[in-house]
Amino acid sequence: MKFLVDNSLSPRLAERLNEAAHDAVHVRDFGLASADDLIIFDRAAADGRVVIAQDTDFGTIFAQRQTSQPSVILFRCQRKSTDVLLSMLLSNLETVRTDLEAGAVVVFEDTRIRTRRLPITPIS
Repeated sequence: MKFLVDNSLSPRLAERLNEAAHDAVHVRDFGLASADDLIIFDRAAADGRVVIAQDTDFGTIFAQRQTSQPSVILFRCQRKSTDVLLSMLLSNLETVRTDLEAGAVVVFEDTRIRTRRLPITPIS
């Protein structure tokens, strides 16, 4: 699986994902460290990458665009160390892989994982 790690997380997360045989880059590797979320969103979609972030703005972007790509993994945890987040992701990746490949927002919390398939459509 290919990942784009947002600036809200350490570049070390991308390095560690690469060590675990995944294709991961940090936004700074593309010169996007200070880029707007829309640019990061578009880059991930163009490259077929799953965005990994702590930034909740991506849900708003999905609602506005009503698109199914890119998928996003959001960490909403109290413990935010790279090692904890990496362990949480790697130990649950197979569980959420199908959703991520189809298009989803996957939220990792301390005690649960929530998944919302895309596109997000407005409630009428």
